[in-house]
Amino acid sequence: MVKNELMKYSCPLGKAMSALGSKWKPIIVLVIKDRKLRFGELAVRINVISRKVLTDQLREMESDGLVIREEFKELPPRVEYSLTEKGLALLPILYLLEEWEAKFDNKDVQYDKDCNVLNNKIKGTLQV
Repeated sequence: MVKNELMKYSCPLGKAMSALGSKWKPIIVLVIKDRKLRFGELAVRINVISRKVLTDQLREMESDGLVIREEFKELPPRVEYSLTEKGLALLPILYLLEEWEAKFDNKDVQYDKDCNVLNNKIKGTLQV
């Protein structure tokens, strides 16, 4: 697996890219932000991701120290996800990436609705 290849190097950038190497992980970080969300809430807010992929990504993010998985012994079972300090530290970086892309954005390009949803969510104007 590519992630294992990157993790064996001591390069900080390699480790960072390994932790965020999928297209979904930054989106998950941006959706969770500074709150706790249940798995179902995450699945609804990121409705273009399958539940299996969301589960896999959350497990990887937990092992990389980006999210905390809090399980409650209730019926029905309840699990909440929140960002760790390391995960919260990514938010300003992801906001800067959006600004960087907007600066060099080709205004003639039409983005699909999922991109617009993400852009609005990043700005905090939409509860995705």
